[in-house]
Amino acid sequence: MKLNFKKASYLALLIAGLNYNTNAIAQEKIIHTIDVKNVKQLHDFFAYTGKDIPIVSGHRGGMEMGFPENSIETFENTLKYLPSFFEVDPRLSKDSIIVLMHDATLNRTTNGKGKVSDYTLAELKKLRLKDVNGNLTNAQIPTLEEAIIWARGKTILSLDWKGVPFEMTADLVKKLKATHYVIVGLHTTEQAKIYLARDSNFFFVKKILENKTIDELKDAGIPLKQVMAYVGAEYKTESKNIYQKINANKMMYMIGAAPSYDKLKTVEERKNAYQNLIKLGVNVIETDLPIATYEALKPLMPSKSEKQKYFGKKK
Repeated sequence: MKLNFKKASYLALLIAGLNYNTNAIAQEKIIHTIDVKNVKQLHDFFAYTGKDIPIVSGHRGGMEMGFPENSIETFENTLKYLPSFFEVDPRLSKDSIIVLMHDATLNRTTNGKGKVSDYTLAELKKLRLKDVNGNLTNAQIPTLEEAIIWARGKTILSLDWKGVPFEMTADLVKKLKATHYVIVGLHTTEQAKIYLARDSNFFFVKKILENKTIDELKDAGIPLKQVMAYVGAEYKTESKNIYQKINANKMMYMIGAAPSYDKLKTVEERKNAYQNLIKLGVNVIETDLPIATYEALKPLMPSKSEKQKYFGKKK
């Protein structure tokens, strides 16, 4: 049989091209993960040790062009670049389904108008989400249940409170067996008791601006190992003793950069600000710009840490 070298060469190039495209597609699908498999690991992940990896939290998932806030598409995009957990905003639809939406109205983030609570889930699913610049995307409004199911083995979701009854949220998280990767914003100790009555392992994010708040949590019987402190939008030198007490109780503390450092005018200013926060001792930065924040923090990441086991990659 006579071999046609020209055809054979073309076929080899075609196969090589197909393999390259397949590898490229596979590479695109690889995401960074925070994978905690049980509540003990969750509590360990957020426990302050003094040798921790700086953590970046995507505020509403992140604010990148083409990707809407509070959407699974945005969560997936952020995880392509870094391991991150996400602060999200659960609200109730007209038919009492928990969906992700920051505003009480649809106007800013969707092609709909009016209150979220005036629409059924079926009606909300017909709408499309807008990105940070107001451009319409193909992304739909996700339910909290959809987001929780998606997040398993990939990341941690941090739930802000937008009026959903605490009992309802707690029951959904417990039903989905997700207490090891869903944490909740804590406003009062009474709220904590509602969650802990349903599952003693719930983990909380609590605003702590005074030392006495730590004592109040202890007095209410809330385990401090199940609390991360939110200390506001800016690092304050005069509050250093509070930060030290938080860490002394083996709790991490988080700065919310969205209304402050994220608003600095230049890339270099923001980079310096994020790096300075970590150098000052901040453990977690919650940001609208998680990708840029993580890039800024890469030089400060420790080469070795016991927490490294919770960070990985998967397809």
